[in-house]
Amino acid sequence: MPTDKVLYDVDSNGIATITLHDPDTRNALSAELLGGLIESFTRARDEDEVRCVVLRSSHERTFSSGANLGGFAAEMALVHKHFAGERFVALFKLIGELGKPTICAARGHVLAGALGIALACDLIVASEQASFGTPEINIGAFPFMIMALIYRNVPRKRANELLLLGERWSAAQALEAGIVNRVVADGELDQTVADWAGKLAAKSPVIMRLGKEAMRRQLDMPLDDALDYLRAQLSLAQSTEDIAEGVGAFFEKRDPVWKGR
Repeated sequence: MPTDKVLYDVDSNGIATITLHDPDTRNALSAELLGGLIESFTRARDEDEVRCVVLRSSHERTFSSGANLGGFAAEMALVHKHFAGERFVALFKLIGELGKPTICAARGHVLAGALGIALACDLIVASEQASFGTPEINIGAFPFMIMALIYRNVPRKRANELLLLGERWSAAQALEAGIVNRVVADGELDQTVADWAGKLAAKSPVIMRLGKEAMRRQLDMPLDDALDYLRAQLSLAQSTEDIAEGVGAFFEKRDPVWKGR
């Protein structure tokens, strides 16, 4: 689904930047924009040269205003409204299973469904001017599609507060609640994200892929099952050439040269 509402670029270090670019709607999560995100993340997943993905917005004051509210009141069969939600499900699963680290650069308002997209990323760096919220309850709706991501990132009582009151949180409040990893001055956001992305892109891609898959899969396992699964993943990691290269480089006091296998 080619669209000019989502931009895609990969630099020489293997950092893919996906940019929300629909300023007229403040990056409202239309079917077209969601389709563009799915296409871009799929491309990042499939391109071997991509080592890290940064998700950002071209809008100076808004990351995304969330879902297009017109869709709630649109005159269409309920079943088609239900089918429309598949794009959110597909996108959240795609980001979670990407096999490559993701950073969300949060500048401006990160609201409603956009908060779910941000939380699907591994790391969130926020401008001190950013704000976060799930205002759906204020218009007689509820953030059903992003609830699972919120409860997997935010302590339960704070999540309840976010969902039920519909208030907007500052970047500092979001940091305290565990929504974001770091808050920086607006002028430092791009450089901070670039620094983190560079560090992530410099890691072994095969070990990163194994590690990210383990992070995702063990999350909801019973403890005994998680320990058995993780022991198996450690054994698999020990079979790679990259782990031998990393250990050898450490003892030889040099930078490792990853082969990705």
